[in-house]
Amino acid sequence: MPGTVLLLAASPVGRGRLVDAASVLPVLAAVAPSVLSGTDTANVVELADPLEPQAVLTRLRAAAAAPGPLTVYVTGQLQLDRRQRLPHLALARTTASTARYTAFPWHWFREELRLRPAGATTLLLDLHADAETWDMLRSTPLDSGRGNAVHGRIAPPPSRRTVAAPAYMKAVATILRSGFRPPVEQLHQQALTRIAPESAGTDLVLSTPGPTGGDPHAAISAAVQSGRHPDADALAARHEQAAVTAHGPASEEALHWAEVRADLAMFAGDAARSCRTWLMIATARLNAGQAPDAPAVEAAVDRAHHQWGQVHDTAPARELGAALAALRGRVPGRREGALDHVQRQLRQLQTQG
Repeated sequence: MPGTVLLLAASPVGRGRLVDAASVLPVLAAVAPSVLSGTDTANVVELADPLEPQAVLTRLRAAAAAPGPLTVYVTGQLQLDRRQRLPHLALARTTASTARYTAFPWHWFREELRLRPAGATTLLLDLHADAETWDMLRSTPLDSGRGNAVHGRIAPPPSRRTVAAPAYMKAVATILRSGFRPPVEQLHQQALTRIAPESAGTDLVLSTPGPTGGDPHAAISAAVQSGRHPDADALAARHEQAAVTAHGPASEEALHWAEVRADLAMFAGDAARSCRTWLMIATARLNAGQAPDAPAVEAAVDRAHHQWGQVHDTAPARELGAALAALRGRVPGRREGALDHVQRQLRQLQTQG
């Protein structure tokens, strides 16, 4: 099966630039696609200093939908948005005050890659952080998603008036230009060795292997791939019940398994069950005191909304639509007009028999 490679290099234009991210792209582009991917053939998508978060999202979503192995190379800088203080990948137009609207929220990587088969996704990261983000990352690890192999480094801010080079990613590209891709853990270690003299032990090193055969997510993923949807749901339900017993129904552990089951319902073609589960998850998070604009709350309502659009039977569509409209009043999300859309669709449903 062919692989997919996404090369993303982004940093702001002007004084806010910490790293010359795009300078690594010619070196990566000189590597054969099959070597970048570690597969016999591969499709490569390159994004150089993109302007809009939605453009990055569109390319990431398309890459995540590809069936074969996916390797994502990200070079750039991290900044916090001032409202929620969440890490974002700065894009060409990003400034300290506009990060929420002009940068790419890091949690979108996690959200878009979450439905891929366990073990099928690798991220190689060379990131620089501004001072504020660096302080936060020393106590709060960067979350790039469960089930993905993640390797790379996050460097502290360079000294004033200097723009850093993406040394780690250039080392990765140089190793790959030999025409051979070692196992990704070895590739990572070789790149770290090459940059050790200049990084001087200050970097935060990222090294998370993908899931092993004993990981329940891998077993669930295998069941879905082979069409055994009831088996996949039964396995997830057992883990959800164990998490509820051990940690409580509103715990992150229990809600994670509820989210897995909502996705499994979608894979099985049961949009109503998927929508109902996402509505329950969003409500549980709000009742636990999470903010209406918290990423996990927004994501749950957005997914409920999307699944509701796939419900074709009138009675459940009305019932779920009423619940969704009530929730959209509290959680409008980032997409303009979401509540109006639900209310419009509900009015149409009322006229149907």
